[in-house]
Amino acid sequence: MKDSSKGPLSGLRIIDIATVYAAPFAASLLGDYGAEVLKVELPGKGDPVRGFPPMEGEESLPWAAISRNKRAITLDLRKEKGQEIFLRLLKDQDLLFENFRPGTLDRWGLDEERLRAANPNLIIVHVSGYGQTGPYKKKAGFGTSATAFSGYTGITGYPNHPPLSPPISLADYVTGIFAALGAMAALYHRDAHDGDPQNIDIALYESMFRLLENDTAAYSRLGVVRERAGNELSTAVPVGTFQSADKKWLVLTASTDRTFYRLAELMGRADMKTDPRYSKNHERVKRRSEVTEIVSNWFSNYTAQEIQELCDKNGVPVSPIYSIDDIFQDPQYAARQAIVEVDHPSLGKVKLPGIVPKFSKTPGSIIRTGATLGEHNIEIYTDLGLSKSEINSLIKEGVI
Repeated sequence: MKDSSKGPLSGLRIIDIATVYAAPFAASLLGDYGAEVLKVELPGKGDPVRGFPPMEGEESLPWAAISRNKRAITLDLRKEKGQEIFLRLLKDQDLLFENFRPGTLDRWGLDEERLRAANPNLIIVHVSGYGQTGPYKKKAGFGTSATAFSGYTGITGYPNHPPLSPPISLADYVTGIFAALGAMAALYHRDAHDGDPQNIDIALYESMFRLLENDTAAYSRLGVVRERAGNELSTAVPVGTFQSADKKWLVLTASTDRTFYRLAELMGRADMKTDPRYSKNHERVKRRSEVTEIVSNWFSNYTAQEIQELCDKNGVPVSPIYSIDDIFQDPQYAARQAIVEVDHPSLGKVKLPGIVPKFSKTPGSIIRTGATLGEHNIEIYTDLGLSKSEINSLIKEGVI
């Protein structure tokens, strides 16, 4: 792939046969870092994300984002000819990402034994709703249901109101990060320690449950069941959203005693630094409503800009609650190249989030947005040794 040498994963080869978000996002992350990613889709249909709004004309903007830095081919893995081609493609790959319901590849005839016969060094990353084992393994798994099953949805929202599902595909993105991390750990084990290539089994709900480590420990030892508490953080006070005199909302985090002492000085309440009712976080947690009211009253006396300047000057973490419009105007985002322009085959330029994290020597690059369906068929299949007539025959047969 052009310019992939700039990334730390230059030379790594990935084949992505997954659909929608979690596993494709993992492959996309590694593509940002220079890996060569080949996206495989069903002929005539493609990944469902191609039809996800918002659309600009006939182009899905979510597709432009989630499938960046990938070359795209079509191939029907359910057909024997398609499987033969797939196994030939697989020979030179390091990683395979898939997210079909457990047992699907086996049913098609692409079980692990056959995959490893084609490439003994392959690392296979399985992403599913509930994992490859257990009584729920064959259940349909989507991000929203997995988030609810993980326990995360149940603690999100306000008391006496329904639980809130995240307004983005949070479980998919978090799982994608874990999948990419697992893939890199398995690669290190294989290449640095001469270890056996292995399978990675990651469930959508488990990645979200991993974030609830405090809840797990607290319940196991104390029987504490956390309930919905709005914007409050159960482990620290004061933390949450507060409104300024000019009716703007900001988020304050004073989760350590040292930070709270600085805030107390700002509020003209230096007495709270030594008062045993407020001087320690665990005591403030007991008096959450009281402390929150004190802070709210202080916020209500200043404009958002005044609060921001006072807190920045005194080392108290405060942030305005941004919209995407605010983000596009902010100089910090610009300075960090957090938003980059990428060429799109029909829209010209599309702005996308930049590469995270930043590498000092091998920064990686975003070369392209999501490719058109089968855009690289001729290139890939010709490199595989297929003639023009063979490619045309496979198109007529619906194999590619």
